Amino acid sequence: MAVTFTVSLANVIKELALETLYMPGSPDEVLISSRDVSRPGLEFTGFFEYYDNTRVLIIGNTEHAFLARFTPEERYHALSELLSRRPPAIIISRNLEPFEELMSTAKENDVPILRTADTTSSLVAALVSYMNVELAPRITRHGVLVEVYGEGLLLVGDSGVGKSETAIELIKRGHRLIADDAVEIRRVSKKSLVGSAPENIRHFIELRGIGIINARRIFGMGAVKLTEKIDMVINLELWDSSKVYDRMGIDNEYTEILGLKVPVLTIPVKPGRNLAIIIEVAAMNNRQKKMGFNAAKELLQSLGMDVSQEETGENQKINWNLI
Repeated sequence: MAVTFTVSLANVIKELALETLYMPGSPDEVLISSRDVSRPGLEFTGFFEYYDNTRVLIIGNTEHAFLARFTPEERYHALSELLSRRPPAIIISRNLEPFEELMSTAKENDVPILRTADTTSSLVAALVSYMNVELAPRITRHGVLVEVYGEGLLLVGDSGVGKSETAIELIKRGHRLIADDAVEIRRVSKKSLVGSAPENIRHFIELRGIGIINARRIFGMGAVKLTEKIDMVINLELWDSSKVYDRMGIDNEYTEILGLKVPVLTIPVKPGRNLAIIIEVAAMNNRQKKMGFNAAKELLQSLGMDVSQEETGENQKINWNLI
């Protein structure tokens, strides 16, 4: 069963710096569940066959000019028909002066009226962008999320394998921590996953033998970040001498998170291996691959070998219960 997420009108007002013209109650109690917005047009003429009353209504120059053609009685009737369906809120752009009929019908139906100086296009873009993040499908997974050379790396693996210790070393080398232990992952678009830390544990890291530390207070503001796109998953596992690890890097392995494919690497852990440096190289190598350069393929081509014959396991799919 799909989970429906909501965002309060109070958060929308704060995020977009909206002016409140009429608020029937507490904006914290008005919950918005739709990422889309509506600019009413046909609804003013009485056509409501495809109308969605979960969307925020936007009134800009076009809608305002159209309503201005009506007589006060016609305008009241059109707005009453629309607002009787109880949209979560109406936002007026360009600091336009609301019609008296709009204010009266809003009060009759307890519909909040808000206003902004932004243009209609800017308002719609900002509102949809904010809603896409706040109402995005999400999961929470055990791991550590760090930013290394601009790449968002999700470190996963068994408890005690060294994820937090590696994150500390990466922070000391100038990279940034996003989340430790619990990573909240959101699918903000058809191509992007964004990770963040739950607010109550943000910036905290657990180090066995030391305890809980606050990375922001110890290493400074430059060592942390609130959110980061997830570009790659790195699975840390204890070295298994009986297992054959990838030594070429030709094959592309990936996992699926919220229906999106994410590149994945398995890095074996054993004493003497500097995981921070290895992960830095993995991040830079992933950036090169996204730019179309694969060092392993170039090496094989320079040796006169057929790269296609070596790609026996290309696009292998690995699942560590991240779905």
